[in-house]
Amino acid sequence: MAISTTILQDDVEVHEPPSIQETAKTLAAEFRLTAVERDEAGGTPKAERDLIRNSGLLALSIPETEGGLGANWQDTMQVVREFARADSSIAHVFAFHHLMLATVRLFARPDQWRPWFEHTARLNWFWGNALNPLDDRTTSRQVGNWYEFSGKKSFCSGALDSEMLIVSAYTQDSHDLVVAALPTGRTGISVLQDWHNIGQRQTDSGSVNFEKVRVEANDILADPGPLSTPFSCLRPLLAQLILTNIYLGIAEGAFEDARHYTLNEARPWHRSGLEHQTEDPYILSHYGEFWASLQSARALTDLAAAKFDQAWSKERQLTEEERGEAAIDITSAKIIATRTGLDITSRMFEVAGSRATHAGLRLDRHWRNLRTHTLHDPVDYKIKELGEWALKQQYPTPTFYS
Repeated sequence: MAISTTILQDDVEVHEPPSIQETAKTLAAEFRLTAVERDEAGGTPKAERDLIRNSGLLALSIPETEGGLGANWQDTMQVVREFARADSSIAHVFAFHHLMLATVRLFARPDQWRPWFEHTARLNWFWGNALNPLDDRTTSRQVGNWYEFSGKKSFCSGALDSEMLIVSAYTQDSHDLVVAALPTGRTGISVLQDWHNIGQRQTDSGSVNFEKVRVEANDILADPGPLSTPFSCLRPLLAQLILTNIYLGIAEGAFEDARHYTLNEARPWHRSGLEHQTEDPYILSHYGEFWASLQSARALTDLAAAKFDQAWSKERQLTEEERGEAAIDITSAKIIATRTGLDITSRMFEVAGSRATHAGLRLDRHWRNLRTHTLHDPVDYKIKELGEWALKQQYPTPTFYS
């Protein structure tokens, strides 16, 4: 997708491949061109997903030994944030693809995740989410040496137009959680196009039906299994880090849209006595607050990503305390990114003026996207977790949301 750089070396043209960030910026610029109309239309961003497929970025977090680009999580989060500035729906499905790959890496044996990684890198597979452990309508029962999944899952981001799914079910007898990696096209799996929310309208976060789906033993991610070791408990922290970067990217995108409107379209209030909106002290005060908040959120988010990379690099040697330290930094960043994002996406209209509310601009999409996303994991409970650490030095208990 990105255009390579041409340089002369001994009078011979050499084409250098674009860097990861150059590729991400090129893609984001393309997404930005149609973000407004696609937000209104909803549905599947098929063309945009195919651009990501063709870019090679689906292999971004896959190690080089399995044919991937071998990026660390800090670099991967920078791409997520770059996409979120332009279109948070695209950032969502892209980031969740890498979350699903991480789920395989953390919950499965090497002889399981390595072939899946190799196929993903070589064939540009997109992974979708049908895990949602809070939705217990899907059950698993053993039939001989295989399993049968039946039921329904909601909030299945990126499931449509995916090649692979991470799914979960609860056993009928003991109500234990079972997680598996399945081809989206397997018999009995139906992805429904029933996502029609006010925000994140192109994340394909609808439902998936499972009707007597055959699940082989090698499809099950049971060694070490879900949240069974400090290392496998990094999965929810990566999910939280992804959300933090999406929220921050939305806030940055809203800030840039507000700034562009203020500089080019907004008019000074008639009682200000000013010729230009850019001279209004109240407008300048708002922008100063926006900038300070964004800088704080960026610093905390980048710190959290660095701490997560440190934890990830320790693999099975990771301790509960080290996992807890990463959790505290990520929780802190998420709280600030949430509050900063909700503030800017709402107050941006105070620096743009009433004309900025024209429906055709759809500047409200920034708030709608962030508000839709943040309600799925209430920030009040994150603050409570942080309070337990601040007062009693208690790390958050690992769950799929902490």
